[in-house]
Amino acid sequence: MRRQLAAVIAGTTFVAATPALADRAPTAQERTAIEAVLKANGFASWEEIELDDDGPRWEVDDARTTNRAAGKFDLKLTPETLQIVKRERDD
Repeated sequence: MRRQLAAVIAGTTFVAATPALADRAPTAQERTAIEAVLKANGFASWEEIELDDDGPRWEVDDARTTNRAAGKFDLKLTPETLQIVKRERDD
């Protein structure tokens, strides 16, 4: 019984000490493909691009269309097809 409890505690400690996977920036090839999709969808500029491993989804912050009056958008793209699946106004 004590050995089983020690094994559970040791395993729990290991899991708790393991860091969560971090979001990451795109590789040069991924960035080129993502930027092509953004431009094809009318976006002219954007801030950070990162792969959010919670989804996983590519997240694009503060994307702006050529019409600056339209405001900024936060976007989410699928990692497989780079399809924009969420477009949220970011005022």
